[in-house]
Amino acid sequence: MPQNEYIEESIRRHGRRLDHDERKRKKEARKVHKDSAFAQKVHGLKAKLYNKKRHNEKIQMKKTLKMHDEKNAKQKTDDAVPEGAVPAYLLDREGQQRAKVLSNMLKQKRKEKAGKWNVPLPKVRGIAEDEMFRVVKTGKSKTKSWKRMVTKPTFVGDGFTRKPPKYERFIRPMALRYKKANVTHPELKATFQLPIIGVKKNPQSPMYTQLGVLTKGTIIEVNVAELGLVTTGGKVLWGKYAQITNSPENDGCINALLLV
Repeated sequence: MPQNEYIEESIRRHGRRLDHDERKRKKEARKVHKDSAFAQKVHGLKAKLYNKKRHNEKIQMKKTLKMHDEKNAKQKTDDAVPEGAVPAYLLDREGQQRAKVLSNMLKQKRKEKAGKWNVPLPKVRGIAEDEMFRVVKTGKSKTKSWKRMVTKPTFVGDGFTRKPPKYERFIRPMALRYKKANVTHPELKATFQLPIIGVKKNPQSPMYTQLGVLTKGTIIEVNVAELGLVTTGGKVLWGKYAQITNSPENDGCINALLLV
């Protein structure tokens, strides 16, 4: 049926032309059934990814609902308690008032937490996979190309053992492995050579974090035991985060700034 005839038929049946919002509403109503049918039919890795996505969506929805409940909830506050004599019918209220979505104290805590991890280099240049990896040809006639050699400096732990060559997909050359970093304390204005404990986050990709690739902007964990840093509670700090501020592949060393 041509488009114009379909619209005319729709108008004849329903007595009106469906506007954009109505179509959108109907499409959303159908989406629930489509998603349900897809969830029952999907399997394998696609099912895992889909379930993870739905799980995150549900968590977000629950958080939103909770925030709306908090908004409408009544909360006791000392500030709202009236001074002087209070009538009998107001005694049980104890200065109740409508609670906001987030109290000022929570907002302040979040601000402090966000400010606590302000990094020296908030933005870094993206590195393409072609630059990060070099294809290694394998097989009898060198036709297979599933292996990759990491061309950037990396960190591997002390107990690291390479996989057998047959199963090793990513090769991290020994010459590009680093164990120590030159870490500068921003308040003390002094630099110390400290052992690296691990790679916390590489901003380029989660895969690079897993491989322990050390590029500019990477957050690493260093052993600060020899600095004698202590917390407000008096406990000795052992590991602390630092951000790499140079390009180790160009300089041949790792320079980092301690996040305090």
